[in-house]
Amino acid sequence: MTVAASTDVVVIGGGQAGLSAAYHLHRRGFAPHTGFVLLDADPAPGGAWAHRSPSLRMATVHGFHDLPDAELPEPDPLAPAREVVPGYFAAYEARHALPVVRPAKVTAVRDLGERLLVESTAGDWTTRALINATGTWTRPFLPHYPGHFTGRQLHYADYRGPEGFAGQKVVVVGGGASAVQLLAELGELAETVWVTRREPVFRDGPFTPEAGRAAVALVEQRVAEGLPVRSVVSVTGLGPSVALRRAEQLGVLHRRPVFDRLTEHGVAWGGVEERVDAIIWATGFRPEVGHLAPLGLRGPGGGIRMLGTQAAADPRVHLVGYGPSASTVGANRAGRAAVNGIVKLLSPVLAQAS
Repeated sequence: MTVAASTDVVVIGGGQAGLSAAYHLHRRGFAPHTGFVLLDADPAPGGAWAHRSPSLRMATVHGFHDLPDAELPEPDPLAPAREVVPGYFAAYEARHALPVVRPAKVTAVRDLGERLLVESTAGDWTTRALINATGTWTRPFLPHYPGHFTGRQLHYADYRGPEGFAGQKVVVVGGGASAVQLLAELGELAETVWVTRREPVFRDGPFTPEAGRAAVALVEQRVAEGLPVRSVVSVTGLGPSVALRRAEQLGVLHRRPVFDRLTEHGVAWGGVEERVDAIIWATGFRPEVGHLAPLGLRGPGGGIRMLGTQAAADPRVHLVGYGPSASTVGANRAGRAAVNGIVKLLSPVLAQAS
């Protein structure tokens, strides 16, 4: 039987939120490995960015915020984001000597009483506290519609550029920034049909700090009530961007209501069928928190009720990059807030141990 390693804090996830949390733990005096460790499921740095489409360039990235104490060098606007950001993350891990273990996919977190047991494919750890930063990329959401389509279907997470759709008719499903990126790229090579459940909301002008705080507050209210998470983007609307301007130039922002059903060769609204070659679902993601199920954190509302970054049901568990902090700037702030909470929680225990 393998003996679990012991540490004070385990961080799960090596994306923006996890790296921010690890930085603040190191800064607050937690020693690498004995004080904290970061477990990352991927074989190399980069988080979700390493899995983005090669066609996503830095010029069309929908917002990016520097990690704490490390400005992202000015990138070539045409450089693929899946190369630039992972390189930046790798340099950050090395610069701050962060104790990252990879690939280490966490399969379950269990309550041992005074400690938590973190089980992973790279071994087990017992810990006094946990910062979960697993994001959403590994849980793409595919809504169900009746019928069966025999053509090509894929989620935005599996999209790798427009070239394979040249000359085809493609349905893009979704009303967020990812759908706009798809339309801007596909519109040059393919015929597109854009469908959304709700009328898209286009926001003119800059996104003010006041509007940002109001949007985050709406998402915070949901997680505080233990309701399923909604993204910040779902309440901010679609703002000005390189992709949006390109989609406008191509004339592809003609939204139609979502279809009623799938057919063998396309989609249908009532008795009207439209034949298409492919459907791309830009329908978002859900939080990757299944490994936390043994802790029983979910409430009757279907979500994990949160007090800031802390799970209301267990003060040892913090979630970052979750709900209102599911953005690069939000993830940074959440990483700092989670560490502050853990320092307050563990200070008496660590003082006694020393």
